[in-house]
Amino acid sequence: MNSSQSSGVQVRSLGKVAVLMGGRSAEREISLLSGAGVLAALQGQGVDAHAFDPAERDLSELKRERFARCFIALHGRFGEDGTVQGALELLGIPYTGSGVMASALAMDKLMTKRIWLAEGLATPAWRQVHSTAQTEAAFAALGTPMIVKPVREGSTIGLSKVLAREQCAAAYALAAQQDPQVMCEQFIAGDEVTCAVLGAGEQARTLPVIRIVAPDGNYDYQNKYFSDDTQYLVPCGLPAGEEERIQALVLRSYQVLGCRGWARADVMIDAERKPWLLEINTSPGMTGHSLVPMSARAAGLSYPELCLRLLVSATQDYPAVGKD
Repeated sequence: MNSSQSSGVQVRSLGKVAVLMGGRSAEREISLLSGAGVLAALQGQGVDAHAFDPAERDLSELKRERFARCFIALHGRFGEDGTVQGALELLGIPYTGSGVMASALAMDKLMTKRIWLAEGLATPAWRQVHSTAQTEAAFAALGTPMIVKPVREGSTIGLSKVLAREQCAAAYALAAQQDPQVMCEQFIAGDEVTCAVLGAGEQARTLPVIRIVAPDGNYDYQNKYFSDDTQYLVPCGLPAGEEERIQALVLRSYQVLGCRGWARADVMIDAERKPWLLEINTSPGMTGHSLVPMSARAAGLSYPELCLRLLVSATQDYPAVGKD
């Protein structure tokens, strides 16, 4: 008996499934790795799953080839930002993860922070900048170190840690290469943790918190995806009660944005043990180094079971529109 049968899911009822992977964002390489893992996990449970790369095929082929639902394993722009979600809404095909608005909001770090701030959730101080001069002014206001990053990018792509005013020009230029919208953010020193959420609305639940210990405290693109030196601690080993407080904060951050399906929020804990929300990812990585599968395993949910659970949760913002 495979895990899909034992969990009560009839895979035939899921129909023909497209695993959207690759795409056109700067995170294409990671998306291909995520998609390959998801595809193998679903096929291993008897799901009629197929790889589908939107960079190589038009999305209209999903309808023409009678795909019943999509597992979105795309990361970054044109996959995690509401654009693909909107296209799937028009095609009438259910998909995994957050809907159009929540995806667009979460991809835009400025909009995310504005909503969190309005809801009373702690997030580091920031400035939006459009030039080197404004970056230097932000450095004077926010202090050292300062983070400079693209507003609508992920996986630490285009991110710099600025320690001196002289580094502002290069940091701004690097971020602006990825996105014309650039932001500067106050750096919070302390423990770095991440927490995943599964589900929707009041039924959403958090997974165990993971504490990240990167070489020299530098959790960059290389250390995130390709290094074996980064430590991921689960159980996280935080002081008593702290994990529960972080889980409550992350759950609230997820709910106020209207997320569903799943997401993963990154949090820094300062010297006074106050947690600060950095950002939230609505299509987290599913590679061998990825954190949501790691956290799910700690909660007793295997990688194949996680993939199937997410697929079963596929839906639309407007599931009744265009239906008979």
